Amino acid sequence: MAEKEKPVKAAKAGGPPAGKPGKEAKGAKASKADAAPREWKPRPADYKPRLKTHYEKVVRGQLKDKFAYANPMQIPRIEKIVLNMGVGEATVDRKKVDSAAGDLALIAGQKPLLTKSTKSIATFKVREGMTLGAKVTLRGDRMYEFLDRFVTIALPRVKDFRGLNPKSFDGRGNFACGLKEHIVFPEIDYDKVDQVWGLDVIVVTSANTDDEARELLRAFNFPFRS
Repeated sequence: MAEKEKPVKAAKAGGPPAGKPGKEAKGAKASKADAAPREWKPRPADYKPRLKTHYEKVVRGQLKDKFAYANPMQIPRIEKIVLNMGVGEATVDRKKVDSAAGDLALIAGQKPLLTKSTKSIATFKVREGMTLGAKVTLRGDRMYEFLDRFVTIALPRVKDFRGLNPKSFDGRGNFACGLKEHIVFPEIDYDKVDQVWGLDVIVVTSANTDDEARELLRAFNFPFRS
């Protein structure tokens, strides 16, 4: 007698063949899950950075009492923060600038502007128009968010940190400091960094004197050396 044929299970349309999935199917499923885009959620309408609230509720009152301002508009404030990253190796390898600009974008949260040389210098093998670095100007909420990360996370991670120089003002209320390693910021993954870059941080304020600007930054917990 002829044996009865076993029924064959129909495969689902667009799916893997019937039976147990092999290793390739499992791997394909895992890679698809990894490639799924993250869900973007807008900020709440009433969102305000922590340091911005601190300035409005605490810092303004402290400065007004100390310097006896007659007009509230005289109270100094931080207008913008400029981040600058120079890449001297760009004269040899153009990809170095792209790598540095990518890291700066992660730190600042916005796309940096590539800076170019204005004239040729044969001694340093620099040609006019050559890209040599990147910079970012932060204002508004992003400025306060960066300031919060800079003071509370980045500076404490600096090796052998002994405080900021209280004399690093330009005479018009603007403060500048430099970091030797940009990897102190939490946005940078040390395992993915091909080279460590230096970073200049310039804080521009509306203060008329260095003393007023110094007190403004002290109110934001800037760790100046005594």
